[in-house]
Amino acid sequence: MLFQCSLQSNPRRWLNLQEYQSKKLMQDSGVTVQRFFVAETPSAALEAARKLNAKEIVLKAQILAGGRGKGVFNSGLKGGVHLTKDPAVVGELANKMLGFNLTTKQTPKEGVKVKTVMVAEALDIARETYFAILMDRSCNGPVMVGSPQGGVDIEEVAAKTPELIFKEVIDIFEGVRDEQALRMAVNLGFKGPLERQAADQIKKLYDLFLKVDATQVEVNPLGETPEGRVVCFDAKINFDDNAEFRQKDVFAMEDMTESDPTEMEAAKYDLKYIGLDGNIACFVNGAGLAMATCDIIDLHGGKPANFLDLGGGVKENQVYQAFKLLSADPKVEAILVNIFGGIVNCAIVAKGITKACRELELKVPLVVRLEGTNVQEAKRILSESGLPIMAANDLDDAARKAVASIAKK
Repeated sequence: MLFQCSLQSNPRRWLNLQEYQSKKLMQDSGVTVQRFFVAETPSAALEAARKLNAKEIVLKAQILAGGRGKGVFNSGLKGGVHLTKDPAVVGELANKMLGFNLTTKQTPKEGVKVKTVMVAEALDIARETYFAILMDRSCNGPVMVGSPQGGVDIEEVAAKTPELIFKEVIDIFEGVRDEQALRMAVNLGFKGPLERQAADQIKKLYDLFLKVDATQVEVNPLGETPEGRVVCFDAKINFDDNAEFRQKDVFAMEDMTESDPTEMEAAKYDLKYIGLDGNIACFVNGAGLAMATCDIIDLHGGKPANFLDLGGGVKENQVYQAFKLLSADPKVEAILVNIFGGIVNCAIVAKGITKACRELELKVPLVVRLEGTNVQEAKRILSESGLPIMAANDLDDAARKAVASIAKK
């Protein structure tokens, strides 16, 4: 990897914003972006196109999934991104976008309903560069990363032509110094008056980075137009979820309509849930252990139904809520609990398990493997509960028993 982004300290999901919302944050910080409007009806899109009074207009369906340009609407329209010089066409296209589902490689099979479109000024790009500011563990703070080769996968550039990747470590007390910004602008290939213009954009992007508590601001491409303007054409912003308490306006922008309902419910209890296609539910603590559990289930001929990470600061109610989510999934035919207690107290997990089994009247086989902190007390709680819980000696034993319990049905 070219760089290491900062990691979350809890199992919450990353905040996702629509493209127009990221552009608005940039615009508010003085960063140069294309002129744009947002519309929720075809008539509003038409009005926006006329108001832009641009030589060419780009209409973009607003969904979180990538691959919009090659997507297909259930209205029959192909492509979620369209260019036109005629404002009237914008209204016609919006009529086939708004209220219809757009399916791309990253959406569910049924697609995602488009509720908003962005109507923007289309600008010619004479040259594309790449620029990002991100948190880098090795530098204990923010770093600027840039390349004169933009508009492409930056990892590919780093692998094939590493000499075209430039980095500048930012002093968190001084911020981006003028000479740093100018040096990066030169390294990105900006010349003449565009050097100073690019440097100014770089400093404003760092101001945005600080202002919104970002972990990454990536602009690809940061381009120059034939008219001599430096413009941020496309950007991705990652936010520090731990800063939600002071970024309430930013986090209030999140569009939850595209999120999986089970993931959203799990997040309420600081659980990370990802649905899979199998029938053996996995309940673990830690992403690494979760992946290992899924792999060993597969090794023994089973298929995991989910990835559910309990995290570190476990509470009895979290365990109960986790079981409630798992048992509500009609695909689940067995549950495998695999807990390695370091920070996690196994006894608390055991109490949550017994409470859930009784109150939810669990009807599928349950295999439990516990190890670590307070494990003997946890095993006593489970054995004295009188519940039909299958104890496992290790992960391999747990996976075998979970797969076998389904085969017996």
